[in-house]
Amino acid sequence: MRLGVAGPVGTGKSSLIATLCQALSAELRLGVITNDIYTDEDARFLKSAGVLDPERIRPVETGACPHTAIRDDVTANLLAAEDLEADFGPLDLVIIESGGDNLTATFSPALVDAQLFVLDVAGGGDVVRKGGPGIARADLLVVNKTDLGEHVGVDVERMTREGCEARQGAPVVALSRHDEASIRTLTRWVRETLAHYRTGDHTPVDPGPMAPHFHTGQHGEGAHTHPHAAGATHTHDPAPAEAGRGA
Repeated sequence: MRLGVAGPVGTGKSSLIATLCQALSAELRLGVITNDIYTDEDARFLKSAGVLDPERIRPVETGACPHTAIRDDVTANLLAAEDLEADFGPLDLVIIESGGDNLTATFSPALVDAQLFVLDVAGGGDVVRKGGPGIARADLLVVNKTDLGEHVGVDVERMTREGCEARQGAPVVALSRHDEASIRTLTRWVRETLAHYRTGDHTPVDPGPMAPHFHTGQHGEGAHTHPHAAGATHTHDPAPAEAGRGA
């Protein structure tokens, strides 16, 4: 099974993966793929952590916006996963870390079978209310670094509750790498998802494109609301209200 880990910069994706590897490597055959734009920083961090055989951790340098290689053209990540399988297979779980992106980044179901989205309390308690496809529709939402809540003035219980509300009851895990109970909750979710995958009871779900939104003209006129089709990209260049419409 391929498990995607997405979320904004600095939310603790790499440390979460290190925690998973440390907790699961004795029972599962693991591989990890990291994504960075121009470096292999995340892969080097995980290798230095000593949580997995360094050869089982492979970096992908995307050379472009991080979401491109996990959603628009997943070829580099698919090849990296196939190389891991060829070298160490059969594997039970390949964890693929997205490069740090914004709240809209999600994995293509052509690349991963399940995905979790990571927020952290240091990013602000209100970030979970800002929504986005990862927050609302990833298989799991992780509210990370809960031990920092008291130091940054964030009500962790409220943030977790609002995450559940935003996801209409879909699972949310409040996680701290210093809290063994929260780590057990996360690893239990991974084991259960893997079990469903093995029996064919888990279906990869595309969290979908960005939510419907609106664009306005230079002076606020001409606003229109619309959704984006999955995978579609386009730009808007609204003319000023006083300008005529050319061909």
